[in-house]
Amino acid sequence: MTHVIAQGTFDILHPGHAHYLRDAAAMGDRLSVIVARGENVTHKDPPILSNRQRRDMVAALEMVDHALVGHREDIFVPIEELDPDVIALGYDQHHDEEAIEGELASRGVDCDVRRASPRDAHEDELLSTGDIIDRICDDRC
Repeated sequence: MTHVIAQGTFDILHPGHAHYLRDAAAMGDRLSVIVARGENVTHKDPPILSNRQRRDMVAALEMVDHALVGHREDIFVPIEELDPDVIALGYDQHHDEEAIEGELASRGVDCDVRRASPRDAHEDELLSTGDIIDRICDDRC
């Protein structure tokens, strides 16, 4: 059985998230998703929704077998504990694949790191939480 891990912030779920997780699920037989702790999100604005709410929404998706909130200090701890065969990165996530592979190797975690495929937006479709928030502010504020 091939165990795949996907990870992300997953604030305000949108079709891009669903595409990423479907792609990740197709890479194996079991999909676990690590939802980033809000306090650990430093590369963009912090999430609007709580850690638990984002985890619960991801866990409710059909393609997800298991969802958990990430570790407080070390993002690699859940990966070590779950011992995946594959880590699926979103096609546009900011992660450096070589750096991840190096850190995994230094911790004795033997798995492949792959990128999910891109998804083109359909007409008037938003595939970014930031874009969704901007649209809400423009239309409702």
